[in-house]
Amino acid sequence: MGKKIAPGFGSLKIGEAHLAVTGRFFIFAPEIRNNVKGTGVFPSSFVSTMSREDQIETVQKLLGPLLEDDIFLVDIRIKPINNIKIYLDADSGLPIEKCIKINRALYRKMEELQLYPDGDFSLEVSSPGVEEPLKLHRQYVKNKGREVEVTSAEDVKQTGKLTGVTEENITIEFIEGKGKKAINKTVSIPFSEIKQVKVCIKF
Repeated sequence: MGKKIAPGFGSLKIGEAHLAVTGRFFIFAPEIRNNVKGTGVFPSSFVSTMSREDQIETVQKLLGPLLEDDIFLVDIRIKPINNIKIYLDADSGLPIEKCIKINRALYRKMEELQLYPDGDFSLEVSSPGVEEPLKLHRQYVKNKGREVEVTSAEDVKQTGKLTGVTEENITIEFIEGKGKKAINKTVSIPFSEIKQVKVCIKF
């Protein structure tokens, strides 16, 4: 499983920029919390009344102040089993140590605010990983100069070097043909015609 991070904070999988934490997770609503008598724990029906979008928004608000320097949020996903996955990125690269720091701080906030009654949860903070397509314009800019695989809206794939990014389109360069017939081509592809773009990892 990897080495222990801290008591109550699950384990870290070295080499995957990935860590998991389990514990109790509640959704924060000041007006409800202030009205609860006795133990201060929210009613067990509280989470079931909130939409998935509201839960994601609450987690995002807790996460925001923890994102320092050039780190930015890519996505938050919450599964029915309360598995919370947070994908972060950074213009200068995101080391796993920063993921660990943010994970611990966010976990403490959730514990202090007593969010999510009745049940455990898992929290994963990581970079998106090679299997995830680029989602934000900021990610495209960050990956200029790298090899990418572009899938069009018609499911046609083209691999090439990402050389340009604007608000409307991307530009890639690639070699077409083989041997003496090989030619360098440069094409601009509107975002409206793109299904997804993934960064190609070379080993």
